Amino acid sequence: MLRRSLLALALLAVLPALSFAGPFTAYGPEFGFTSGPDQFFVGGHLKWGGVAEQLDFVPGMDLSFGDNSTIVSMNGDFHYRFATKTSWRPYVGGGIGVHFVSSDNNGPSEDNSNTATGGHLIVGGDVLAKGGSRFFTELKLGFSNSPDVKVAAGFNFAAR
Repeated sequence: MLRRSLLALALLAVLPALSFAGPFTAYGPEFGFTSGPDQFFVGGHLKWGGVAEQLDFVPGMDLSFGDNSTIVSMNGDFHYRFATKTSWRPYVGGGIGVHFVSSDNNGPSEDNSNTATGGHLIVGGDVLAKGGSRFFTELKLGFSNSPDVKVAAGFNFAAR
């Protein structure tokens, strides 16, 4: 109960910043794999650039499968972008996630589903691709009830 209350408070703290940020600036698909549990995932995200100087808010949702379970995750991440003189834009960040887990059942009377919350630290980078989109890769190191390691790749398409 305490984790859910902290998650709700964290989300409420973000809302005023988002109201000043305006509409989202990018969106896109992402895919990759996790370890602990060992799964593949596909998902998508929105990106609000400029929540603060060089700080982006990137909420996302993904579906993970494998290792005898299916997980639907909702994540709220923040990325701090470093200014560079190259086409690469490295970033670091952190985030929280709510994970809806459904494990394979051993029979109709067993309910093997639960909800877990956790956090993660992020290291990543993106580069300008042909056509104006940005290709990114990132590594998330989880703690609490998040996957131990999550490796992702995907695209950010401009919203305008």
